[in-house]
Amino acid sequence: MEIRTDPATLALYTTDASNYRHVPLGVVLPETVDDVIAAVAAARARGLPVVARGGGTSVAGNSCGPGLVIDTARHVHGVQWLDPAARLARVAPGTVLDDLQALAVPHGLRFGPDPSTHSRCTIGGMIGNNACGSHSVAWGRTADVVRELDVLLYDGTRFTAGPADPSEVDRRAALPGTEGRVFTQLRSLVRDNLALLRTELSTWPRRVSGYGLEHLLPENGFDLAKALVGSEGTCVTVLSATVALAELPKHRVLAVLGFPSDIDAADAVPAILLWSPLTVEGVDAELVGLLEPGRNRGLPPGGAWLFVELSGDSAAEAAARARELAASLGAALTGSVVLDDPAAQRRLWRIREEGAGLATRLADGSEAWPGWEDAAVPPERLGSYLRGFKDLMLRHGRRSVVYGHYGEGCLHLRLDFDLLSAAGKAQFREFVEEAADLVAAHGGSLSGEHGDGQARSALLSRMYSPEMLALFARFKGIFDPEGRMNPGIIVEPRPVDADLRVRRAPLAIEDVTVLGYPEDRGSFGQAMRRCVGVGKCRNTSGGGVMCPSYRATREEQHSTRGRAHLLAEMINGEVIKDGWRSAEVAEALDLCLSCKGCLSDCPVDVDMATYKAEFLHQHYRGRLRPASHYSMGWLPLWLRGAALAPRVANFFARRRWAAAVVKWLGGIAPERALPEFAPVPFTVARADLRRWASGERRVVLWPDSFNNYLTPDVLDAAAEVLTAAGYAVVLPDRGVCCGLTWISTGQLATARRVLRRTLAVLKPYLDAGYQVAGLEPSCTALFRGDLPALLPGDATAELLATRTRTFAELLADAPEPLTAKLDVETITQVHCHQHAVLGFDADEAALSAAGVRNTTLDAGCCGLAGNFGFERGHYEVSLACAEDRLLPALRATPESTVVLSDGFSCRTQIGQEAGRPAVHLAQLLRRALR
Repeated sequence: MEIRTDPATLALYTTDASNYRHVPLGVVLPETVDDVIAAVAAARARGLPVVARGGGTSVAGNSCGPGLVIDTARHVHGVQWLDPAARLARVAPGTVLDDLQALAVPHGLRFGPDPSTHSRCTIGGMIGNNACGSHSVAWGRTADVVRELDVLLYDGTRFTAGPADPSEVDRRAALPGTEGRVFTQLRSLVRDNLALLRTELSTWPRRVSGYGLEHLLPENGFDLAKALVGSEGTCVTVLSATVALAELPKHRVLAVLGFPSDIDAADAVPAILLWSPLTVEGVDAELVGLLEPGRNRGLPPGGAWLFVELSGDSAAEAAARARELAASLGAALTGSVVLDDPAAQRRLWRIREEGAGLATRLADGSEAWPGWEDAAVPPERLGSYLRGFKDLMLRHGRRSVVYGHYGEGCLHLRLDFDLLSAAGKAQFREFVEEAADLVAAHGGSLSGEHGDGQARSALLSRMYSPEMLALFARFKGIFDPEGRMNPGIIVEPRPVDADLRVRRAPLAIEDVTVLGYPEDRGSFGQAMRRCVGVGKCRNTSGGGVMCPSYRATREEQHSTRGRAHLLAEMINGEVIKDGWRSAEVAEALDLCLSCKGCLSDCPVDVDMATYKAEFLHQHYRGRLRPASHYSMGWLPLWLRGAALAPRVANFFARRRWAAAVVKWLGGIAPERALPEFAPVPFTVARADLRRWASGERRVVLWPDSFNNYLTPDVLDAAAEVLTAAGYAVVLPDRGVCCGLTWISTGQLATARRVLRRTLAVLKPYLDAGYQVAGLEPSCTALFRGDLPALLPGDATAELLATRTRTFAELLADAPEPLTAKLDVETITQVHCHQHAVLGFDADEAALSAAGVRNTTLDAGCCGLAGNFGFERGHYEVSLACAEDRLLPALRATPESTVVLSDGFSCRTQIGQEAGRPAVHLAQLLRRALR
């Protein structure tokens, strides 16, 4: 068991995915259930509050508080047993939902509730919040599937909670000690308040606010396990849970129904529910408008859409039902599509699943926040509620996108509250109070699945009578008479507008930043507020690139979210007190690969590579830097020097003693082999290309330092293929560099000088209409993506960004398309920067046109990532990143299959760790010409 009280750990746990912030007293990372028991005992001995935490994705402030945080997600996880015949499973609280699903699906089973955070949320957290998800309309809430809980009280008492008939309740009430007292008092609570419990606690499924005391009624089996679901860690600590699994339908199709507006979609829900759907999920046009171009492919016309999943005994039956549903809605629809292809379904489901992140930025860049993202009303009243809510927003001058679980009347909204000013906070409180009254008037629940937390607990008096609130307090007191379990939640609540984590960056930080942050209105502080904590970067089982170092270490500080939280705490200044000089932030960023995976894979486009560059620039300003910043940061200069005598350079690189000295001096990992220098750089060998071309299809071939000095054959192949495709290919008339290595090591002043010289060289070509052909994805992505931040307002930089094309993109528009075919199979590792900024569609098309049978890996980052994998101290993490998916995939691929990768780093990692040569797309396509 680890107990951490260092500033970095405290900073990482100050918040969850909510608006709220509390500095914990300490963080416990238990390794076993016995450690959890010991941690609670240690807290009791010191009178400390206890806050249970799983994935930290709670949106209402349920899992952050000023106490001892017990994080079970790190170690206390796993499926203890699964009984397919009984359709039951026993799980530890820190078990990630997708890990349970992976074991259940082969048996034709699944855990029914499936929130959009399924790849990183824990079962314990779902029990705490009574999570529901998109399939709850068919398979229920977490409370509906929990059968038994092994629970621990603050005083150390441990017992099993589940359903109990009257004789069992009497038996347990007669037991000595705390367990007997608990059941005696629970029995009295129910007997004394039967009428109140039966009349005020509706059986409508999405009533999640407050405690689920209705489950203690005799007609409901006095089910204490279900009553504790949704108690948000305020009563007990869950040590394990037995849960029921649902049977998977034989066949499913997805009907995507378009409507003129979200209100029209809401009005259609009652008619759709008659078809017994598995899901009825909704998104509006404003949310879809936040997507990258092309991501809305497959949606029919409309201003809002419902995703309706239907089942059948056969694929044909399910599809027929979907078409009949669409036909039954008639003129209410603006269009519809029925999808049975799993890939197409996943593409559209991603829109809905990433709503919580996408909705944090409106179309004009304004910030939007949770705080009223979870209310629910009975589905037949959803249209009326949404009309009323839009009127409320209009009166308050607020805006939001709308999405959520329409089938159960639960809408998720993020609004453009001003949480930075005192007046804005007062308006926030006034708005949520009026919104709570609106929900209560429609017979709804302030929380439909996320729990009350700090966001809604203080509003419960607008939903419940004083008598019921007193009953809630009595219920909590039975388990936690000292009030130490997650205090301030549900009972004796904190104010909704207190403890807000949103802060402005102080001028000492904001005024000195170098980069432009054009997507965040030029503000470093606003950029740091992008991360709202949804935690997609903590995914360890799915695809994508983000976040390779977290997948390797499983440490929160090495996730994108963890680094973002540390930077936010640096701005706050309470826990991380040294500003730009912070050793805690520097340590967390040290294992950031600058892969830019978060830029594309994070729903809110957090760009940690950029933030790292800014931090390193500020952190080392006026100070001695690590040796690797001088060796690899200034690599283009050293490569140019080595090119004067490449044989001498290679001689020393091949001698173990000399290479060891070079690595030691340069801060290079001793495990790494030094690259071999080319006998002649491409720019020297093809000096004939330093010319001025004629014609319309003129291209400047970008001679990046990696290919020019180390693998010039790549540039040679590109020149040959582009010429054959009808382009007039030239080289810049002077030396150029994109400055990438200076940027990645945070030497931004030097990078800007290098870029300005490069722009001066390129300007005549750009003014004459030349395009720029990029062969190295990291350099190409820098021109296409980072230039506005590096040189904001520079017209030549903006022109270069629009004129830079990848090799494959140029082939797609070639005046003379290549007709030669290759009879070859390839496997492709996509460079991270290409994944994040450039895309790979054009490359896929080029390979297909050449007859290549290609498999594109979803293998994440190769782990080398430019200078990262070469730096001393990074080798183990670099290798672990490669072993995550890439190296196993290569080992499973026949030796006859050509390995393809455009990135120099990727080819180097593959060569050094897999022992296989990898080629650039240009080199492969040159084979077709020959």
